[in-house]
Amino acid sequence: MTIVTVILSVVLVLVCLLLILLVLVQLPKKEAGAGLAFGGGAADALFGAGAGNPLTKITKYATVTFFVLLLLITVVQNSTSRSSTKSFQQQIEQQNKQLPVAQPPAGTPTATPSAFVPPASNALSAPAAAPEATPAPTNAASK
Repeated sequence: MTIVTVILSVVLVLVCLLLILLVLVQLPKKEAGAGLAFGGGAADALFGAGAGNPLTKITKYATVTFFVLLLLITVVQNSTSRSSTKSFQQQIEQQNKQLPVAQPPAGTPTATPSAFVPPASNALSAPAAAPEATPAPTNAASK
């Protein structure tokens, strides 16, 4: 991973933690629920009577930041993987150019793919014709 990806990932984790806290702190429509259980009263003391408005704005900004960071990490990872794939392909091409091609010795027959004949034991192949029966030799002395 590149340093940019690591930095963006750390910021993404921090934004995730912020979003979790913001959702837990917000007061529900009714005056009961998880927001009150996890310190909803502290948000009223901090932001005043209209605590829902600043919290909702901060939550919206944190959510947009979350998605922007996800897109940035995706773009950085995609460009990194493409460049590494291109360099890998270039290395293979250079190695192929440097390696000599082994030539078979002169007079050695080479098999071609079209010359392949499947074995007769294959279950899908047609049965071989039975050899013709030859008549047994007759002995003239036995007549």
